[in-house]
Amino acid sequence: CDHYFTKLFRTKTKMILPIRAYGDPVLRKKAQDISPEYPELKELIASMFETMNGAHGIGLAAPQIGLDIRLFIVDVSPLADDEDYVDIAEELKSFKKTFINAKILEESGNEWKFNEGCLSIPDVREDVSRKETILIEYYDENFVKHTETFSDIRARVIQHEYDHIEGILFTDKLSPLKKKIIKGKLNKITAGDVAINYKMRFPK
Repeated sequence: CDHYFTKLFRTKTKMILPIRAYGDPVLRKKAQDISPEYPELKELIASMFETMNGAHGIGLAAPQIGLDIRLFIVDVSPLADDEDYVDIAEELKSFKKTFINAKILEESGNEWKFNEGCLSIPDVREDVSRKETILIEYYDENFVKHTETFSDIRARVIQHEYDHIEGILFTDKLSPLKKKIIKGKLNKITAGDVAINYKMRFPK
């Protein structure tokens, strides 16, 4: 799989990639650390942002494009115009980050619910509880190491994407009843029976 992407990036530096749909085995793998020598890393990150923006997302993890590596990106600037975030609008406008080999060191604060969705699970949204603050260690796109604390919606988006590199989906956090209710929708997504306006790759 890595060879496939390397070959693509040698011919074009930035592209929109197909997002893997629910049911694809790569979404259940615990991703592996990478080194600064990972092939075509800058091009890969640029393509991930292009793919995420094209699908109107605010986060995307490498497993969602078929790579089981510990890499995800976040750009919450689209939320800056949302009236729910007027108090942190300026911070959100510039919050565009790359997380490589990330490790959440601590989750703290109260749990709060938020209606989450996922580009790999289109047309499914459910309330998910998460801690309000995280302490995370990661490398940026230049492989500079950071240890930072994030709160509010930024922490939630990071936690959601971090779950992806751990092989976890937001639907795993739902109650047994909720899982039963959405089972039919998930089966349709796996089969490719879903209307979307971005590129997807289905397991069936």
